[in-house]
Amino acid sequence: MTLRALLGGALVAALASTAVPAFADGELNLYTARHYDSDLALYEAFTEATGIEINVIEDKAGALIERIKAEGQNSPGDIFMTADAGNLMTAAADGMFQPTMSVELEARIPENLRHPDGLWFAFTKRARIIMVRDGVDVGDLDSYEDLADPRYAGMICIRSSGNIYNQSLVGSLIEAHGEEATAEWVRGLVANMARDPESNDTGQIRAVAAGECDIAVANTYYLARLARSDDPDDQAVVDVIVPIMPNQDDRGTHVNISGAGVLTNAPNAENAVAFLEFLASDEAQLAFADGNNEWPAVEGIAHATVLDDLYGSFAQDDVSTAVFGGNRADALRIMEANGWK
Repeated sequence: MTLRALLGGALVAALASTAVPAFADGELNLYTARHYDSDLALYEAFTEATGIEINVIEDKAGALIERIKAEGQNSPGDIFMTADAGNLMTAAADGMFQPTMSVELEARIPENLRHPDGLWFAFTKRARIIMVRDGVDVGDLDSYEDLADPRYAGMICIRSSGNIYNQSLVGSLIEAHGEEATAEWVRGLVANMARDPESNDTGQIRAVAAGECDIAVANTYYLARLARSDDPDDQAVVDVIVPIMPNQDDRGTHVNISGAGVLTNAPNAENAVAFLEFLASDEAQLAFADGNNEWPAVEGIAHATVLDDLYGSFAQDDVSTAVFGGNRADALRIMEANGWK
C-alpha cells in the first residue's frame, strides 16, 4: 500500500469519527501555490469523507493572485492557499478574501498566525534561520542583527531582495526596530555578502557546505529536506551545516507560515470553510506540515522528528504574521534603496 493510501485511510477514519458537514456534497475550487503529494492525499481524504470534490489549480503565488484579480466576480475560485504572510497580506490588500467566521478556526489557530479580521489562517509554520559551516569561527553570532556586523564581511550568502521570504524577514525587523535602523542593517548585510544574491535557499546552504561562503540565511524546511534525502551528496551537506536559531535571548526566531483564505467571490464558500476547518484538525495538521517539513500551526500537534533532530525547541517571535506580512512593500523599498540586489 502506498504512503498516500495509508495517509488517506487514516485521515478518512479520523474524519468519520468527527462531525462531517451536513452539506456533504458539491465541489471546491482550490487555487494553491503548494505542490506536494501529501497535500493531494489530504484532498482525497477530505473528498472521501465529505463527498466534496476538490478541483486543484496550481501555480506560483504571484500568478494565482493575478489570475484571481483578472477573473474578478466571475472567478470560480473558492480558496487561495500559499506560502508566506507577505503573499497572503498582498491578496488581502487587493480585496481577494472574505471574512471567515469560524469558532473552530479561531479556537485552534493562534491569534498571531491569522488575519485579525479572519481573512486568512495559517496552517503550517517555518523559521528563517542562520546556517554556518561546521568548524568556521563565527564568534557569538546569535541574532539577525549580528549579520550586519563588519566582522562578517565577505562571509554571507543570501537570496535576492525579490525573494518574499527575505522581504518578510526584513518586515519583521521593521516592526522590531523601525525603518531607519532596518535600512542601516540592510547596508551592513549587503557589505558582508560573499557574492551577489543568486539561487534559492538550497543553493545558499550548498554554497556554505562547499566553502563559497561561511554563513547563509535559509528556511528550516530546506535543510530538513536534505536531511531526509537518500542522496549521499545531500547527507554530506547536512553533515557540515550548523543551524543557529537567532534571537533566543530576546524576541525569538522569525517564524513565517503557509496559509489560506476563502475568496471574496467563492461560489462554494460553505464548502471552503469546511475545508479550512478540516486543515486545522489534528490529523490533517500533522500530514500537512510533514509534507514540507514544517511545524503545524495548531499548538500541541506532533511534527516530523527531523525538525527536533536539527533544531530542537526554540523561542519563536510572536509578532503577528499579518503585521510583518503587511510590511512587505516597505521592506522591499528599503532593501532596494540600500543596495540589496
